[in-house]
Parts: sequence; structure tokens; C-alpha cells
Amino acid sequence: MSSQSRMKSVAGAVSSTRSARPADPIWLNAPWRQRLRRSLLGWFAKEARELPWRSDPTPYHVWVSEVMLQQTQVATVIDYYQRFLAAYPTLAELAAADEQELMRLWEGLGYYRRARSLHAAAKQIVADHGGVFPRTYAETLALPGIGRYTAGAILSISGDQRLPILEGNTVRVYSRWTGLREPVTTPTAKETLWEIATAMLPRRGSGQFNQAAMELGALVCKPKAPQCDRCCVRSHCQAYALGLQDVIPGKVKSLDYQARQEFALVVPIVGTAAVLLCRVPAGQRWAGLWDFPRWTEGDAQTIEQAAAGLSRRLGCEVHPVTTHQPLATLKHAVTRYRITLQVHRAAPIEAASIALPPDDFRLVLPGEFETVPLSVTGRKIAALLDAQAVLAERDTA
Repeated sequence: MSSQSRMKSVAGAVSSTRSARPADPIWLNAPWRQRLRRSLLGWFAKEARELPWRSDPTPYHVWVSEVMLQQTQVATVIDYYQRFLAAYPTLAELAAADEQELMRLWEGLGYYRRARSLHAAAKQIVADHGGVFPRTYAETLALPGIGRYTAGAILSISGDQRLPILEGNTVRVYSRWTGLREPVTTPTAKETLWEIATAMLPRRGSGQFNQAAMELGALVCKPKAPQCDRCCVRSHCQAYALGLQDVIPGKVKSLDYQARQEFALVVPIVGTAAVLLCRVPAGQRWAGLWDFPRWTEGDAQTIEQAAAGLSRRLGCEVHPVTTHQPLATLKHAVTRYRITLQVHRAAPIEAASIALPPDDFRLVLPGEFETVPLSVTGRKIAALLDAQAVLAERDTA
């Protein structure tokens, strides 16, 4: 074969290989990214909600709001955020906060580990950074409770650092924009989404873009029935073009919920109107909060069995007085469990018989429960006791 023929053969093979390669994904197309960004930011300039942390996006304000918004709706967070900032207007004041008061302010937001991590991080910032929130990604990521998403959100929104953020809303919009069909929980999908999130960022205005992407996911590109007819970027969206907006993101395996039976006792104290509250130990659900004596081991089938377990824990005999008709039955969900909590009254006990360490129990009168940070169901039991105390007072008046 001549030299010229060999060159033609090689050129043909190269051409054939190139034509066989799959097309690059849409998000690698710079003009596409630019058009989408322009449409999104134009929409955000007109439609962005007025939120308290947006009016003064300091690192501290963005940090508190982002931690509160994890696993919680914006409408719920607003009042909590405003009360929190009123109590702790500066990072130094948060670092110096009393933990019990902090937990009381957090009560009802759930996922209480977030509050403890926030407190621990504030203390670390005061100790290691002179009370000034760190400005580098590595230092921010080293703080308790701060991961890749939160660090990116804080630094991009407060300081316009070019850092991506990936959370529920942006996972959804990036998946739909790019037509990503793989379930988003797989390692390869997660890595691809971080690459997409990074590529989508403009050279300047990353914080604004990140907020706009989250806002679109919250208001328009919703998990179910996305409102494509009012979406500012639908002409750029691959899922919309393919009619897959109700299919993408790929389905995540649903949890197999387990039923649990738990028991709580309202334990009066002899000679007083007070009842016993116990601090929830570290490592347990609602750790650090207070609760009515509760048996959560999962091996008790009756209130008598639960009372026997609580007696061992408290170091004194506790006897239920309502074994057949509970004071209340509360149903709630925690992680993968669907819990039925039976609440029973117990016979009064002597305060001196309680063998718990002094810091792990307290005696509280009806009407004083508001001063104590309680678990979610503990708050419901307290409200029931307060209501009963009011009725009893009326009857004796």
C-alpha cells in the first residue's frame, strides 16, 4: 500500500471513530449554559421572594438560615430564624449561649443535632478565628455540622465565591435541565451533578445564580407536577423537550417503614403538683432535650413491661395507674419508624427516691413547661397536662 493510501486509511479510521463517539452532554455546551443563566437570573430578579436572610446576607445570617432550612420548609423557618437572630444577633452571642435556652428556641424545628453543631461551630469560630466567620472553603468545611453543600452556600451567597451548591431543589432542576435519567442517589449521578453545578456557575454572581436555581426548584420546578408552563428556562430544559419532566429525577427507593410501640409515663411527685421530666441521653432521639419518662427500647409490649424498665432506669419503683385506658395515644414518624406512643399516668413517687444524677431530671409544675426544651411529643403531653390543670382549677373555683 502506498504512503498516500495509508494516510487516507488512517484519516478514514479517525473520522469514523469521531462520528461514532456519543455527543457531549448539553451542560458542556457554553452557549446553552449562557442562555439558560440569562433566562434564570432575569426571572429571579423579578420573582425572588423577600426572605429575612436575603436582606443582609452576612456569613453568619446565611449560615443560620441554611442550617435551619435543611429538611425544613421556608415558611416554617422564617419565624424561627427571626426569633433566633433576636436572641443571638451575633456569632459571639451564639457561642456564649446557654445550651438549654438554645434548644428551647430550636424546639419544633426537629433534627436537633443541627442546633448542637451550630453551637459547637460558633464556639470553634470564636476560639480559632477570633469570632470572625472563616472565608476559605477548607476552614469553613472543617467546622462542625458543615458539609460541602453548606460551605458552598455560605461562601457563595455571602461572598460571591465561585462554589457550587447541591441540595434537593438544585438536584432536581439540574437533573431536568440536562435530562439526567439515572437515579440521583447513585455515586456516579452525584458526581455528575456536582460537575453540572460547577459548570453552570457564572464567572461573577455565583451566589445569585445558586439562589435563583434553588428558588426555581422551590416555586416552579417542583418534585410533583412541575409548572413548566410558567418556567423561564423551559426552552432550554432537556426533560421538558423530551416530555420527561414527571420522570426525572429518577425514582429513589422508598423507605420500608417499621411500626413501633412506645410508652411514656406522667409521674407525679408526692406532696407537690410537679411531675418528673428526664433529660434525653446522648445518642438517643432528641438527645439533650427533656421528656416525660419514656421507654423506647422496642421490646415492651405492655405498659407494665415498660414501667418495669423505667423503674430500673430511675432507680425507684414506678407503677402505672391507667393500664387499660391511656391518658393519650400519640402517633408520629421518626426516620424509618411509624411510632404509636401510649401515655399513662403513674402513682406518685418520692423525689428523694429518684436515683438519676441531679442534672438528668427535674420536677416541673403545670404552667412551667414552656420554660423547658421538650421533645415534640413531650410538648404535646405537656399541653394536655396544662389544659387539665386549667380545667381542675376552674372546677375548684
